[in-house]
Amino acid sequence: MRFAGPLYSAAMKKVALASGVFVVLCVPPALAQVKAQPPAGPLTPPWDKGIQPISRDSYYNAIACGKQGGAKPACVFWDTGLCRNDDFTLAFYTPYKMVAYEVWQAVRRKQEPPQPSYAEAQRTRVTLGVTPVAGSKNAITGVTIRRGDRVLQPVAPSLEGGGGKFIFDVAAFAPTSDITIELAGRTRSHSCIVEQSVLALFR
Repeated sequence: MRFAGPLYSAAMKKVALASGVFVVLCVPPALAQVKAQPPAGPLTPPWDKGIQPISRDSYYNAIACGKQGGAKPACVFWDTGLCRNDDFTLAFYTPYKMVAYEVWQAVRRKQEPPQPSYAEAQRTRVTLGVTPVAGSKNAITGVTIRRGDRVLQPVAPSLEGGGGKFIFDVAAFAPTSDITIELAGRTRSHSCIVEQSVLALFR
């Protein structure tokens, strides 16, 4: 079957136009990439083993961390500004932070430092909290961890008020290689590259 020149040309233009509209409609949200920054300021007591299940070493290191007191000790709030971007703020809750934070809260109130529950720390997984930056209208829709060719999904995601909490197994953040934290937003997504050397400073 042959098509007349003008008729064929008009038909192809319609197909091209329809294809163009299809491509525009199927473009995923724009992706912005940032690089995780190491915790600012001196980190005492020192720690270079990354996030891990609670152990005797990490437990007592976390207690020493909390006993420092102060307004915002870097060893407790090591994740401040970690993956700075225009839409989301990240905050980690880890076995180490559970212990350190409980001790720090007591010290701030001029109370005797407690002995946090070791068993509870053993049960604690890693919660990655995502909060919208003031003024941002981009809601989080999901968080994954990419390690090489593997994409790790949260074991318990929850969304609320444009932000959310995403629970991962501790192994997702083991400082054995670089990882990428992928933040899927409704209108724009972000990825945060965390180098192995920075992962080792996580607590």
